[in-house]
Amino acid sequence: MYKHIIWDFDGTLFDTYPVMANVFKECLQVNGIEEPLENIEKRMRVSSGYALQYYEEKYDINADFIAGFKKKKREIELESAKPYKGILDICEFIHSTGRYNYLFTHRGESSIELLKKYDLYRYFSDFITSKQRFERKPSPAAIKYIIQKHTIKPSEAIMIGDRDLDLLSGKSAGISACYFAEKNEPNNNSDYIINDFQKLYSIV
Repeated sequence: MYKHIIWDFDGTLFDTYPVMANVFKECLQVNGIEEPLENIEKRMRVSSGYALQYYEEKYDINADFIAGFKKKKREIELESAKPYKGILDICEFIHSTGRYNYLFTHRGESSIELLKKYDLYRYFSDFITSKQRFERKPSPAAIKYIIQKHTIKPSEAIMIGDRDLDLLSGKSAGISACYFAEKNEPNNNSDYIINDFQKLYSIV
């Protein structure tokens, strides 16, 4: 049983990739550019920064385009992005059994707003967002900070994420890692693999 559960946000707590990809596709279309939605989402799943850099190089999009995308994305996400099925229940369960949820994301304050909107905020004990300016994953720096701040035994902590960089940040910090993949894909960097959050009850 794990006492400290550290969550990634995009693609783990919240199903945000389809929202981000749709907004980006619409922004491209306004500029007369057509790009398959599945290609955009695939790159967004690596990271939004990676996707922006890729399309900036491919289509020579400028800073105004990127600023417009980020503004529209924020507006649409607050309306449309939702937590995955079962997230509210598992976070409440962890909290109610005297254990702790933590957030570790590259995203900014929008992650906090969405947690509050869906009544998840109260189940979390601490939050690492872009505001704290830690090194990006797979650096273990932020997780090590959480471990030190909350006097956590590494054997009692686990990182849950949908990308290798999430898992590697946890493993490099000396804690366990759980890979969330909707298609139940194999992963060599994880201790556990789930495609349904109901399966977490047997892990945490």
